[in-house]
Amino acid sequence: MTDWTLAGLARAIAGGTVSPVEAVQACLDRIARHDARIRSFITVDAEGALRAARRLEAELSVGRPRGPLHGVPLAHKDLCHVTGLPTSCGTKTPAYFSAEVECTAVARLAAAGAVTLGKLNMTELALGPFGDNAHHGDVQNPWKPGHCAGGSSSGSAAAVAAGFALGALGSDTGGSIRLPAACCGVVGLKPTYGRVSRAGAMPLSWSLDHLGPLARTVEDAALLFETIAGHDPADATSSRRGVPYCVRSLDTPVAGLRVGVPENYYGDDVDPEVAAGAVAGARALERAGAVVIPLAVPDPRPLVDGCNVIARAESATIHGRLLRERPEDLQPAVRARLEVGLHLAAHDYLQALRLRARCAREFVRGVFARVDALLVPTIPEPAPALAWAKAGTVEEVVRKMGRFSRLTRPWNGLGLPALSVPCGVTADGRPLAVQIVGRPFDEPTVFRLGRAVERAAGGPVRRPQLA
Repeated sequence: MTDWTLAGLARAIAGGTVSPVEAVQACLDRIARHDARIRSFITVDAEGALRAARRLEAELSVGRPRGPLHGVPLAHKDLCHVTGLPTSCGTKTPAYFSAEVECTAVARLAAAGAVTLGKLNMTELALGPFGDNAHHGDVQNPWKPGHCAGGSSSGSAAAVAAGFALGALGSDTGGSIRLPAACCGVVGLKPTYGRVSRAGAMPLSWSLDHLGPLARTVEDAALLFETIAGHDPADATSSRRGVPYCVRSLDTPVAGLRVGVPENYYGDDVDPEVAAGAVAGARALERAGAVVIPLAVPDPRPLVDGCNVIARAESATIHGRLLRERPEDLQPAVRARLEVGLHLAAHDYLQALRLRARCAREFVRGVFARVDALLVPTIPEPAPALAWAKAGTVEEVVRKMGRFSRLTRPWNGLGLPALSVPCGVTADGRPLAVQIVGRPFDEPTVFRLGRAVERAAGGPVRRPQLA
């Protein structure tokens, strides 16, 4: 059952061939057998999950399904406030974060019938792309132990890849959904900025944060996205645009869609196997009838530099109390990245916000006048070894972080929807992935193109064999 897709399990539960209790128990059993090695969870709420599953089973027996996720087991990054469970945000403080209301995205999933299995491991304060955590243990890549699961939504991707949960919520400020999705061979969406409410989730950067789904397939990710998207009065930045029916349009042919492949920056200094995976993804779209267009795009480095100023200033403001009162509680690289924000001038921060807005307008007007979407690699090299990621001085580690996330960070600054989709594996079995990037609020096209890449790769990636 844990090998099923989310959509497949939802249909089986709705049809009465599987019960919510059976589904939840299967996930809990798998977590109990294997997660001591993977370390994807910080909190497993077995009692609460089974209680919810029994309640959902009773509702189904009297013909009262809650929605399209009725009885489906999910789990959420430990920066989402879930009623009754502590939220550590990856720190050593079990209840570091709380909110007046439950995370809106979690609440919407529960209203659709989903069951929360627990809270997932993450890089401390969401400040790192590798998934290492000195307080809760480094999340291991289910495909290759000793290698990075990606970050900061490391536990979210690892739990989905390992079959512990059928889907998960993550957050993305500079790539933190897409990087772990790529490392672990699952699908991850950073929606358009404002498309999904962030209320009830710990912020890292108000200007750059996104919440989004991680799942095994494009269809599963689209189903989760449809459930969590939409305006929320509790989040002043959430858009009032209507939520499109992405699942319905998944099989709409992509023939005629123009897909741009940037000739600059995104192919520079990437691993040969990563580059080959991106070429394979582009060819798959061509075979499906899309028109692939090589093109030059604006150099994202000035934008990324400006977004680094924004992120550091806002994160230091949000976590300033911890930084001032208990700096010794923080991992050295996390502390170093936060401290930068304490020394930034207001002038630089405001100028960075202006630069970001101008870059976004110019990019959308210039690039999307020529193409409907872009295809780029997600990560510059396959999931690296954890020992390598953590080795060296603090300055060296921070430089590695910046390099590993350099292909994802621009899309946060631009606020565009970006979907990471598996597109093969390396010679030694590590997943490869590409990003499909679309116009603002055009998640349906992004999902359609992602589905075409997924099909060309042979459908859902098989599960890793866990020892």
